[in-house]
Amino acid sequence: QVQLVESGGGLVQTGDSLRLSCTASGRIFSINTMGWYRQAPGQQRELVATIQNGWLPRYADSVKGRFTISTNNAKNAVYLQMNSLKPEDTAVYYCNYEHLGNDYWGQGTQVTVSS
Repeated sequence: QVQLVESGGGLVQTGDSLRLSCTASGRIFSINTMGWYRQAPGQQRELVATIQNGWLPRYADSVKGRFTISTNNAKNAVYLQMNSLKPEDTAVYYCNYEHLGNDYWGQGTQVTVSS
């Protein structure tokens, strides 16, 4: 089992920055994919960014150039630096850990960007 705890959400204005953090505990393997997904009201959960084995990042087109995903393997942590935030980035952001097809999710953290 893997437990994920997120932090760092909040209410910001357009153009501001936020940094989300997620710490994993439990049975953690070095070969994994960690990432961030988001879900806005009335919409499906969508991929924001993932990073495979700590070094291969992938981003949704909508956040490329604005968001940066990174990890701290010693802390089993994944971060999402979000710059130039837009109102359309408003959503609940979920941390994800995946290993050999097994997915684990955090409880989510709300990000609200006001115009």
